[in-house]
Amino acid sequence: MDDTPTNEDNRIAGRAKRYAKVGGGVGGIAAKVAGARLFGREIDDAAVAAELRTALGGMKGPIMKVAQMLATIPEAIPEEYALELAQLQANAPAMGWPFVKRRMASELGRTWQKKFGSFERDAAAAASLGQVHRATTLEGEPVACKLQYPDMQSAVEADLTQLEMVFAIQRRIDGVIDTRQMSKEIGARLREELDYDMEARHIALYQHMLSDDETIRVPDVVADLSTKRLLTMSWLDGQPLLDFREAPLEDRNAIAAAMFRAWWHPFSHFGVIHGDPHLGNYTVREDHGINLLDYGCIRKFPPTFVAGVVELYRGLQTDDRDRVVAAYESWGFEKLNNELVDVLNIWASFIYGPLLDDRVRTIADGVSAGKYGREEATKVHAALKKHGPVTPPREFVFMDRAAIGLGGVFLHLAAELNFHDLFNAEIDAFDHDVLVKRQAKQFKANGLTLEA
Repeated sequence: MDDTPTNEDNRIAGRAKRYAKVGGGVGGIAAKVAGARLFGREIDDAAVAAELRTALGGMKGPIMKVAQMLATIPEAIPEEYALELAQLQANAPAMGWPFVKRRMASELGRTWQKKFGSFERDAAAAASLGQVHRATTLEGEPVACKLQYPDMQSAVEADLTQLEMVFAIQRRIDGVIDTRQMSKEIGARLREELDYDMEARHIALYQHMLSDDETIRVPDVVADLSTKRLLTMSWLDGQPLLDFREAPLEDRNAIAAAMFRAWWHPFSHFGVIHGDPHLGNYTVREDHGINLLDYGCIRKFPPTFVAGVVELYRGLQTDDRDRVVAAYESWGFEKLNNELVDVLNIWASFIYGPLLDDRVRTIADGVSAGKYGREEATKVHAALKKHGPVTPPREFVFMDRAAIGLGGVFLHLAAELNFHDLFNAEIDAFDHDVLVKRQAKQFKANGLTLEA
């Protein structure tokens, strides 16, 4: 789309309309909560949470993705809110064929159809920010064309403003966890998801990071059929992960082990994670290897943060409290006292528990995927009401979200693995200085930079 004044005016008008549509419902809830606080009235968390879901339920686009992000970050919002927001669905209706033709023409030119061997009119999948069409190249190779919906940048900025209102509600109701850093982190990741050039660079990075593991497949990018808002990749055949819930245990374990390596190897060796745990972002091949399909939500961490993850694990493993505290401080936690350290250890013990336990086991016996982490988050909230508040570093947001999502995969598969052995295989050779050099080399090679 050209950056003409008329188009800019339209984008501003679209953003104002978006503000009004989302802000009307959310703002009314915020005013109600503020009034209750002012006059000392009790707030029914469950009722307010249900109202918030209703206010957001009619919306499509980025606000739905934000709501789903919040539902999968256990410490972001109280359980009543998470359970309500988890019910929101992001199955946006696909754009019709006339609309798709106009969007494709705006990205590849009026003769765009001559650049493909075939292009399916109906979308193979539709989500919050765009939809995917199956096509073939002129050479007959099957490809996936990820086409962004129009005017998404304006919608994202409008919806992120409303996110501030959602967090303001949360802080008025339960301010034991300062959510301002969370808001910044979610905004940064959501803006990155609009940049398909960056996603293509992330794909290239993942191809390098996972090149030695034949159980994990990363698509190729077709550069001459891609733009900043259109990403064309090789089509990877596979079945949905949930189709394997009744498969033999050996097969489910193979899938889960591949998922573990796909997440922990890039983190421990390059300081990178795949931050979106949505089950639709993975498919399973006939050999029970996995395809990684989406690279919009990738988080790159400074080596000191990765070192802190390893140090905290070693501290918990050896019951070395000084080492544990030093790890928290390396992440930016401030004004720690014994009570706050104990609170943080509740969550750390949950995340690291399966990795410390040297035996074959499920990830969390007797816990459903939807409630994974909720009990521990509730305990943390209760303890922080006595000893808090605390401001989690922004790096925690997608680290925790991805860890919870990965745990959910293992729960869905009912996998039985020695997670201790898998984890130690990834961190035994960890070296901070080696990571610094490796990261600098690969980020430079793929035109990427580290987070600020």
